[in-house]
Amino acid sequence: MSTTFAVQEKLMPSTHSTTMRAAVFHGVDDIRVEDVPRPHAGPGEAVIRVTMTTICGTDVHIMRGEYPVKPGLVIGHEPVGVIDQLGLGVTGYNIGDRVLVGAITPCGQCNACLSGKLSQCGHGSGYEAIGGWRFGNTINGAQAEYLLVPNAQANLAKIPDSVRDEEVVLLADIASTGIGGAESGGVKIGDTVAVFAQGPIGLCASLGAKLMGASMVIGVDGDDDRIVMARRMGVDVVLDYRVVDVVEEIKRLTGGTGVDVAIEALGTQQTFETALRALRPGGTLSSLGVYSGKLQVPYDAFAAGLGDHRIVTTLCPGGKERMRRLIEMVRRGKLDLRPLLTHRFKLAEINDAYKLFAERRDGVMKVVITP
Repeated sequence: MSTTFAVQEKLMPSTHSTTMRAAVFHGVDDIRVEDVPRPHAGPGEAVIRVTMTTICGTDVHIMRGEYPVKPGLVIGHEPVGVIDQLGLGVTGYNIGDRVLVGAITPCGQCNACLSGKLSQCGHGSGYEAIGGWRFGNTINGAQAEYLLVPNAQANLAKIPDSVRDEEVVLLADIASTGIGGAESGGVKIGDTVAVFAQGPIGLCASLGAKLMGASMVIGVDGDDDRIVMARRMGVDVVLDYRVVDVVEEIKRLTGGTGVDVAIEALGTQQTFETALRALRPGGTLSSLGVYSGKLQVPYDAFAAGLGDHRIVTTLCPGGKERMRRLIEMVRRGKLDLRPLLTHRFKLAEINDAYKLFAERRDGVMKVVITP
């Protein structure tokens, strides 16, 4: 979105129809674009008119029935938009402000939030596993013309006029998650980092490791398009696991010691185990993947528990301050994720977008949806 258009947008009056178009989950492989009631902001809430969103890998898990949500739910959790309504008690914002809303929407007041664990927000109570992820999980999500934002005061991050929608849309989830994986892994200046899987989140983890001062980032994948993209995005060394023994090559590149931090960004037993084997003694395995089934830790790769290894997990950091910091990295030219936006679809075409994205056709990395 250009600066000129953004200024014009703030002058456009809101329409007040009672329905909107949205992508609704009805069951396995059954997502329909249909008319649903348009949301209205209650106290502490806001409604944004969605100008751009995406499809996430988690949405594909939902579509396939691998992650359960209730039928009738609007899905999606990566929204950029324009404030259309503000509920009572939401201050510091105006109708027409362009905003980014994180996939994780903490309340800012529960035990988890006040302890600094915003991703595990209990929405007014204690801790709750993946509690902070609500859009397209427990409440209606962003693949729609309008989105109701809970706890709006804690979750609306203003977008400067100089920054375009496509520059920040990936900050809502995959960039925050991927960079968070590098942060959780404690990457330090001069570290060597291996990132297993160079899909969208893995690439963001690679970029996060570089931002944090890694002297060498090693990307691992077996997809030709993703290998090309990793090199384009500045990953120092890209290993094709179809061609080389990854652990052996990483040991060679690190003088036989292994990497300081290994980031697992796929969520399979094989990548988890390979990441663990690639670590130096005392290194950290930062796990970003979402696992299904049984995950096992082989005793030899874990040095029988004597290797001073550390295993950490990360759920997407959210909230408006996290989004503000990431937007500032974009505004200052430190982070450019636009090459990952490889395909664009209208909301009415979202089933075609899901098919392309789920089948990883045509070199797809991320698809943009414009309501």
